[in-house]
Formats: sequence, structure tokens, C-alpha cells
Amino acid sequence: MAADDATNPTAALAEFLTALGGSVPARLTDIAQDCVADTFGCMIFGAALPWARTAAGYALQTGGVGSSSIIGGGRTTAAMAAFANGAAAHAFELDDVHEESISHPGAVVVPAVLALAEELGAGGADALDAVVVGYEAMGRAGIAVGPGMHLLRGFHPTSMCGVFGSAAAAARLLGLDADRLRHALGIAATLASGTMEFASSGGQTKRLHAGRAAEGGVMAARLAAGGFEGPADGLAGAYGFCRVFSDEPQIELLTDDLGSRWMLDEITVKPWAACSDIHPLIQATLDLRTAHGLRPDMIERIEATAPTKAAVHNSGDGTSSVLAAQYSGPWNIAAALVADPADPATYSAERIADAELVELQSKVAAIAADARWDATYAHTMGGSVRITLRDGSVLERSVCGQKGSMHDPLSADELEAKFATLAGSGAAALWDWVHDLPATTTVALPSVVCEARP
Repeated sequence: MAADDATNPTAALAEFLTALGGSVPARLTDIAQDCVADTFGCMIFGAALPWARTAAGYALQTGGVGSSSIIGGGRTTAAMAAFANGAAAHAFELDDVHEESISHPGAVVVPAVLALAEELGAGGADALDAVVVGYEAMGRAGIAVGPGMHLLRGFHPTSMCGVFGSAAAAARLLGLDADRLRHALGIAATLASGTMEFASSGGQTKRLHAGRAAEGGVMAARLAAGGFEGPADGLAGAYGFCRVFSDEPQIELLTDDLGSRWMLDEITVKPWAACSDIHPLIQATLDLRTAHGLRPDMIERIEATAPTKAAVHNSGDGTSSVLAAQYSGPWNIAAALVADPADPATYSAERIADAELVELQSKVAAIAADARWDATYAHTMGGSVRITLRDGSVLERSVCGQKGSMHDPLSADELEAKFATLAGSGAAALWDWVHDLPATTTVALPSVVCEARP
């Protein structure tokens, strides 16, 4: 199939993304800047965690000499810096979400862009354009694969779809034409990987997925730049990504409304360090706690409803590990009653098995799937919490379109406050670094975040 064949959705998407060139709408680069800030904060916070440090150590051991910075210390090649910093960005369930594709674009695209921009000596404006392109490619792949079925079959969308986002963003920085980008997307399709088994039997593999996708996309773009050929229609061909990894692909969404519907307009910025599918349950519980002054000794039983995905993947015990706590609906409902889910310390290893939380979690029934929330999933997340008190009274709250989503976005002050919490000392200067990017002639990560930690 020829690259310019009108029936080739991969070619059509590549043509659109390449044609953006330096003409990305200004409002999108403004949103991209906020996404970079949020992801940068997640990278700084996550880099200090043990699993992220293991990933960074691997990158330094195997990546060779390079000019791209790893948060927390060291330099290596762009691909391996993208891997390490992507793992840091996704290290604590704080990174942004594109709800409909059920994926985390910031943790994939931003580390890839910053790493490659450093290596190439690219300017900040070009880096922001690349972020726009990367979010668009990743989101388009994610919605076209039929994300609900894709995920319930056991694939993790962030790693599976992310490689297309980082490939497109890297191609933008490398100046690839539409044909070379098509090859990069085709190569990316063969690099897509990542399963949901962590949600069943534990482990830390989820922590690697964004980094692996960031690394893979840089590899795909670099191979394409060197003349390596990918399949002509890697996303939508007979054995392309969308058809192989889902029984219900929606191929038309790769190209429908290009230029009028933008993935960046649909981003959720997380206020709580937990899987976003259970954020409606956290918000509903916090609302009930505030409105009724709830205390643990008042509560007899708690029930919750959510989309099928959350009922399947997010009903487990949250006391076995930090990731289990961040993924568990029952644990997060308990935490919302006695702790502050906006404080990352709530999810610390020392806190997750606190006796009060264990007892409260035991009062939460397994999350029930509800057709109401399946009907809006994942474009609009929903869920309900029903609390029966010991005096026999019943309190109930439903949330559809949670705080931080495009339906109820965080304010500018809330975005900056989250960044300050994550970045710690020196946060104001780091915030300014991100917001100076449009005028920055050569991207270089601030030295203060690239110093080796003890």
C-alpha cells in the first residue's frame, strides 16, 4: 500500500501531524506547557522512589555516553534518559491521563521530548510543538484501538499506545517528513508492549511502562530517520496495532475530526495519587465526609459502584504494597475518610497498612459494576459511594466527571500548588523554568534536579 493511499489511516495521520510543522495553535502550546509542568513535577517527585532509581541505574549502566539528563543524576542517550525519566514520571500514579484512551500521555511524551531536545539542542518552542504532536498521536492510537476491550483483554494502554506518542513527538524534533513518520509509526507498532498482570498478581512492572514506551518511540523515530522501513499501515492494517490488540477497534477515530478535536483538550490532571478510574469514588467519599462530618466509628458498611473496568481491576486489597493501595477502590474510599488523598504521604509504605485503614477497608464491599458508568466510560469517569451508618441512616453520593478532568479542571492555582508539593524546595524556580520554555533557545534540564542523590 502506498504511503499516500487515501485508505491508509496511518499515512493520513502522519500527513496531518507533519503538516502541523510550526503552526500548532497557540492555545494548544499553552496547554502543552501546563502538561510539561505537571509531568516535570511528577518526574522530580518520582525520581527519588526506589523503583524509579532502579530504572535510572539500569539506564546509566546500559545507555552509554550521552547528553540527555536523568532526573536525580547522570547523563546518557536520549532513548535511555527517556526510559528513566518516563519511569520516574509514572512512578507514583500522579501523572496526567487521557481518559477515553485510558492512558497516561504526559509520562511518555514529555520525558521523550525533553531527552531528545537536550540531545539535539532544540529550542523550547519546538519542544512544546512536539508535545502537542505526541499527545495527539498517542491519544488517537488509544481511542482507535477500542480502549475498553483492549484493556480488559489485559493490555496496558499507556505502554501499548504510548510508543506512538513518543515516536511522533521524536519525529517532530528530528524533522521527519510524513513518509518517514509513517515508517516510525509502523516501527512503533511492533514495539508496543505491556500487560495488566500487575493488577492481578502484583509486582512493579506498571512502573516501567511509560518509560519503556518513551524509549521505544525514540528508537522508532531514530530508526525511521536512518532509513529503516516500517509497515505501510502499522496502526490500521490487517495485522496492524488496532486490529491485533482489540476485538472492537474503531479505526475511524485515527483520523475523524483531525484539526477540530484535539487530545490535549481532554486531559485530566490528577489531584490524587491513585488510578484515575477510582477518582470518582475518592471524590464522592470526600464530599460525604465533609458534608456529614463522618468518623470511622459512625460507619457500619460501605458500598460502591463503578465501570466494569474498575470493578474488575480496582476491587482488590490495598494493604499489600504501595501500588496495590493506589489501585484499590476499597482502600482509597477508606483513605478518603481518615486521611488526605492529595498528600502523597498518604500512600507511603508506612501508611498503607495502618490499622485504622485496614479496618475501614474491611467495611467496603467489592466494587460493583454499574451500567450507568459503563455508558460514559472512559470519556467521562463515574462512580457512586453508599455509606450505611450505625444508626441506620444511609448516605449516598455519585460523581460523573471528577475533579481534575476536562469536565471539572484544576485551576491555575491548583496546578501550581500540586507542582509545589511535588517539586519541593526550589519549586518556584523550576515552575519558572517550564514557563520560560517558549523563549528558550536550547532546552537543558535545570542542574538542581539532575544532581546525584545520596
